[in-house]
Amino acid sequence: MTSSFEFPTYPARLSDADRDRALKVLRDGVVLGRISHDTFIRRMDLALTARVPEGLAALTADLPARRPLSRLVYGSVEALSGFTVKLRRAWLSERLPKLPLPRPERTYPLRIGRDPASGLRLSHESVSRVHAELTRQGGLWVLRDLGSTNGTSVNGRRVIGAAVVRDGDLVTFGTMMFRLASE
Repeated sequence: MTSSFEFPTYPARLSDADRDRALKVLRDGVVLGRISHDTFIRRMDLALTARVPEGLAALTADLPARRPLSRLVYGSVEALSGFTVKLRRAWLSERLPKLPLPRPERTYPLRIGRDPASGLRLSHESVSRVHAELTRQGGLWVLRDLGSTNGTSVNGRRVIGAAVVRDGDLVTFGTMMFRLASE
């Protein structure tokens, strides 16, 4: 019978939690200005390929971990700023002009842009001549950006290609913002 002492043992593999902790320390280092973005990218690659705990420790040795009090302060500021963004969006939402969704039986797309032939003409310099179109597909409303210069967004997220929209969504064409409303 042989024992495990006769065979070489290898160190335990790093867990995803260990890597996540190291990546969080690196992210905090960038946020606090202790390391540059390039250094962060290089160290992040090394952290994702590290095989032993000492490798991770070497990557974060010059970055002190946050103390509990600073973690509480930063967390509170983050939560408060997130709340103010949501509050501002809700406050603004009720004051925006409403953009009525076309009737569901409409079979052709609603073109949006500065072009006089558009179904919804928006005379603003941030809106492209042919900016976007709104169509009904399978019972859903789909907003498609048509390669506009200043972009189309839904609820603050830029539309790349197309996005499903519904009643109450905030849509932006260039810098013109509307709230979708069913009739």
